[in-house]
Amino acid sequence: MSVSLLSAAVLTVLVGFVHSILGERRLIGPLLAPATRQGVLAQSGYFRAILRISWHGISLAWWGFAGVFAVLAAAPISAQGRVVLMISAAMFFLTGAVILVACRGRHKAWIAFFIITALTLGPVLA
Repeated sequence: MSVSLLSAAVLTVLVGFVHSILGERRLIGPLLAPATRQGVLAQSGYFRAILRISWHGISLAWWGFAGVFAVLAAAPISAQGRVVLMISAAMFFLTGAVILVACRGRHKAWIAFFIITALTLGPVLA
């Protein structure tokens, strides 16, 4: 049992919840409120739905990664599992790096993504 991968799974689930809940309250909800809609968001319910689905779809994808981490934590990691973890680590690292650079460190999510990266790479490098 890999504690590192289970920790990565738990943290990834938490990041997804925070992303969906706080994002809906502080960004998506206010952006889509009738009083603040502009441009295509004011004209199209379809585009508003696409924006909301895209936002929450990211959380769903992270929860999928968390499931993969949990499954891989349960048994010795195969060669294919190592590749999956390296790809996952690269994705979480790039996500963290983009957030860090784009937000100049103000948005602290990069910390969680770098921790997930390290926890995911741990079993690969061991």
